Amino acid sequence: MASNNLTIVISSLLLLQLAFTAFADNEYAPAAEKKVDVVVEGMVYCQSCKNFGTWSLSDAEPIPSAKVSVICKNQRDQVSYYKAFETDGNGYFFAELEGFKMSHYLLEHPLQSCLVKLVSSPLENCSLLSNLNYGMYGAPLRYEKKKLMGRNYEAVIYAAGPLAFRPADCPTIHY
Repeated sequence: MASNNLTIVISSLLLLQLAFTAFADNEYAPAAEKKVDVVVEGMVYCQSCKNFGTWSLSDAEPIPSAKVSVICKNQRDQVSYYKAFETDGNGYFFAELEGFKMSHYLLEHPLQSCLVKLVSSPLENCSLLSNLNYGMYGAPLRYEKKKLMGRNYEAVIYAAGPLAFRPADCPTIHY
């Protein structure tokens, strides 16, 4: 009888230890690493002839399938990230900078190290680069306090532009 009681006590202790270990593993298990992505968004337009030479987008039309590039440089002024992105049917681009890495948080932060440039327009009648918002040489990014958040995902969204191509053949205006 005593051996049965001893067996029950030992079995209970072993089960209790097993249950406690399982509970402790779940309680102190490291959380899945949160993935933080950098995203750049913006619009690409065809600037109207009447605003040629200005930064005005009055009467501008969005350009679907236009291409822009995001270029980031490290603290030694070397290109550390480059990728081209295409606008959607409304002239909007959402560029996820997959693989973008910063080795120095301040010097290689996207606000300091990344620029957006115009690459190409699918429109034959509106394919010349304009420097609206510095689209020819690199539009700086702006932080507008936008984020996408999920359980194990966070995306910090920066804005660039708006950017614009311009028509090659604009009628000469005589005053």
